[in-house]
This record gives sequence, structure tokens and C-alpha cells, in this order.
Amino acid sequence: QVQLVESGGGLVQAGGSLRLSCAHSGRTFGTYIIGWFRQAPGKDREFVAAINWSTSRTKYAESVKGRFTISRDNAKNTIYLQMNSLKLEDTAVYYCAADRRTGSVTLYSSGTCDYWGQGTQVTVSS
Repeated sequence: QVQLVESGGGLVQAGGSLRLSCAHSGRTFGTYIIGWFRQAPGKDREFVAAINWSTSRTKYAESVKGRFTISRDNAKNTIYLQMNSLKLEDTAVYYCAADRRTGSVTLYSSGTCDYWGQGTQVTVSS
């Protein structure tokens, strides 16, 4: 059983930084693709970033490239999303999600994810 627990959300001013964590308390992520999605009020859920647990290959949405960095810590079975230069439009609930099937960050999407965290709120203020 895969259980994903997010943490690190909060309120930050525009231009500031936050780091989100997604920890898995069960078996190792192995060959999973782990990533982040976000959903703002009244909008569809959108892809943010993903990482291949075994190869560390990454993928980012264009809107966050150069500002966000996804990384992993094998020892802690945790992935991180370092968010810098935050903008008002980054305000959303951020969800961690795991894809155990595709083995490819290119194919990673909300439709390929089998496991989801509960979400953590990120609010960017002016």
C-alpha cells in the first residue's frame, strides 16, 4: 500500500520561497514516477513537476520552469518541490501523486497516477 503525505504548504509573499515534501511511509518508490499537481479555485487540476525515482529524470510545466525544482531523498523516501520566486498565480492546493505503471516522466499525467496525497495549500500574497 502506498500512502503519500504532503507537508510544507503555507502563506508566503510574492517573490518568496516554499519547499513542499511528499513522504511515503511504505515500501520504497522503486521505479515509480512521483510528481506534483495543483488545483486553484475554479480551475482544473494541472501538472507541475515529476521525477523518475530510479533515474532522477525530471519534467516541469512551462509555467514553473526555472523557478521550481523537484528532487528526491532515497534515505527518507521523500520527494521535494522547492518553489522559488513565487507568483500570485501559484496559489493552489498542491497534490503529490505516484505513477507505478508508465516508468516515464514523459507519459506521467493525472490519468496515470494510482496514488494521491491529501493536498497542501499554498497561498501567495501580494
